[in-house]
Amino acid sequence: MKIIRGLADLKKAPLKDPVVTLGNFDGVHLGHQTIFKQVVARAVEINGTSVAFTFEPHPLKVLAPSRSPKLLATFREKMAQIEAAGMEVVVCAKFTPEFASQNPEDFVKDVLVGAIGVKDLFVGHDYAFGRDRKGDIPFLREAGSRYGFGVHVIGPVKVEGIIVSSTKIRQLVMDGEVCLASKLIGRPYSIEGTVIPGHSRGRELGFPTANITTPNELPPKEGVYAVSVHVEGRVFRGVANIGKNPTFDDEGVSYEVHIFDFDDNLYGKFLRMNFIKRVRDEYKFGSVPELVEQIKNDVERVKAIFADEA
Repeated sequence: MKIIRGLADLKKAPLKDPVVTLGNFDGVHLGHQTIFKQVVARAVEINGTSVAFTFEPHPLKVLAPSRSPKLLATFREKMAQIEAAGMEVVVCAKFTPEFASQNPEDFVKDVLVGAIGVKDLFVGHDYAFGRDRKGDIPFLREAGSRYGFGVHVIGPVKVEGIIVSSTKIRQLVMDGEVCLASKLIGRPYSIEGTVIPGHSRGRELGFPTANITTPNELPPKEGVYAVSVHVEGRVFRGVANIGKNPTFDDEGVSYEVHIFDFDDNLYGKFLRMNFIKRVRDEYKFGSVPELVEQIKNDVERVKAIFADEA
């Protein structure tokens, strides 16, 4: 997949009959995937190019930082998932106050038509853009008729009666409802990061852990989780703890994972944790032996979770 930063490069290498969708695509959930599937199908039909137009950073980080949501995925993750959906090109515009101030007519004329050369446009049922969100679906349909591109509106996607949206998924993740969040995403919710030195308590307790620092903005609710761990092309199972280690009165949230049947050195390596199921809240135990006993119970419970899924 080709990633184009900004619009200048489009003039040097125009796209062939672009079929375009617009959005932030945070989390690349089932709603986004449904749109991408339609875009790819239409591009194949007209022998064109499937294009996702997105923004970096998230508009609210520029316009209203205090109201900006914690993102479900890093930019790297988002690009990987858009590519996995079969898209050929991502045009990533730098979002600035100046970009935000343009009116929808100028965006269509200068960007969609002038820079990209859109032939067909696919958007979600509630999509709107531009100053005061005046670039809504009726506007796009009218603009399409004037400029000669088709406008296709994709209806809401529901899972267990819930309309899939990034906002809903964020709330589920913050509540620790990773199973349902994963259903709405279409794959396990994950965080990724680099393994760093920790307090070395895990090995002393008999359960060595990998501690990670992560660029992800939205960890699940503090607690203990069954996870799969992806590192250097290998996949392992484990039990993860997100929290402040209250038994030891630590400060700050840490991300730790005990990987089953694994004893390699992971320091400095990049890994991804997929959250499979929440096991329990984080507790403060009265003694270290009590904590060790609970960890043993957590490990057995998580192994049983994976056994049930086999």
